[in-house]
Amino acid sequence: MARQTRKVKIMPLIQLVEVLIVVGVLLWLVNRFIPMQGSIKSILNGVVVIAVVLWLLNVFGLFHSLSTVHIGKG
Repeated sequence: MARQTRKVKIMPLIQLVEVLIVVGVLLWLVNRFIPMQGSIKSILNGVVVIAVVLWLLNVFGLFHSLSTVHIGKG
């Protein structure tokens, strides 16, 4: 019985963490230094969080149907 070695890819995980850190820092900078109403700020935070969650689901293959969604005719 041949033994298979399992290769773990660490680089995509590091890139994933880097993207999450960059998005978090950018959102913090916008919330901290750009004056806007609280309601607009909460909507912006919600949209960013939903987009990041959908992106993570797509990255991990749990939401693979994202690429098959078409809007309009075509």
